[in-house]
Amino acid sequence: MSAFPVLSYSAVVLPVPGRPVDLELRVSAPAVGTGLPVILLSHGHGGSNNLSSLNGYGPLANAWAAQGFVVIQPTHLSSRTLSHRVADHPDGPLFWRSRAEDMTHILDRLSVIEQTVPQLAGRLDAEKVAVAGHSLGGFTASLLLGAQVDPGTGEVVDLAEPRIKAGVLLAAPGRGGDALNGPRASIVPIFRSVDFATMTTPALVVAGDKDDSRHFTDIGPEWHVDPYTLAPGPKTLLTLFGAEHGLGGIAGYDAAETTDENPEMVAAVVRLTAGYLRSQLFPGDDAWRVAQEALTTGPDAFGRVDSK
Repeated sequence: MSAFPVLSYSAVVLPVPGRPVDLELRVSAPAVGTGLPVILLSHGHGGSNNLSSLNGYGPLANAWAAQGFVVIQPTHLSSRTLSHRVADHPDGPLFWRSRAEDMTHILDRLSVIEQTVPQLAGRLDAEKVAVAGHSLGGFTASLLLGAQVDPGTGEVVDLAEPRIKAGVLLAAPGRGGDALNGPRASIVPIFRSVDFATMTTPALVVAGDKDDSRHFTDIGPEWHVDPYTLAPGPKTLLTLFGAEHGLGGIAGYDAAETTDENPEMVAAVVRLTAGYLRSQLFPGDDAWRVAQEALTTGPDAFGRVDSK
């Protein structure tokens, strides 16, 4: 599929009752085309000031838009760019529930977004929506796809969003319980109760075989495979060879915390994830099959694919 010119617009500002800060978005879209599918992109929680906001993940957002998707990126309340404004909020620092609710607010107001962004009106297909997230954003995506949690109150929280038809989890956290035994596990207590058994929406789980999150668990890279292993089908696993938590550098261009910088890997991730989502949103589209043949076979394969 040839690449389209991309228009990027920010910030779209959505006031949300009860939210301590307005919801701000970046929207990236191909300059041409109608009936465009939507990807909601949830940022991670990393140490940089702007990667964890609407200003991050350019290598994904720009490339997905060039492949024909409208990419909507919120700045979640967990963003370091907002820490001075929500420092004392009881739901901080992760704002795990608010992060998922941000995506529901976006879907509720897609028509407003469409009218606000120049040259976008009438071009979206609100029936073709996917979610993608990296790291903590992968946890957010898993909740929207149906995973459930118990925040310690005995109440099982279900934030599944039925308007989302498919998802991509990028270096997402795995199971809790005894697996969450690393020195920083205490900062993510909500991970302890995650239940992937209810995550029924089709999803592609992307995991690096060198992504060893020792600060959370001693299980090793296999921990990031849990959303595939423990969830019901249909699910697909893309294991990237040699990739660490940055998956080659998806969070930003030339980002200092990318320990495994590999632009070719990022390009492969873009093509494979876009192909997978097209296959889910447009039945019969062959982009996923073609991408797999090109990038996950032979001696120069970037990874391998498993499905159930």
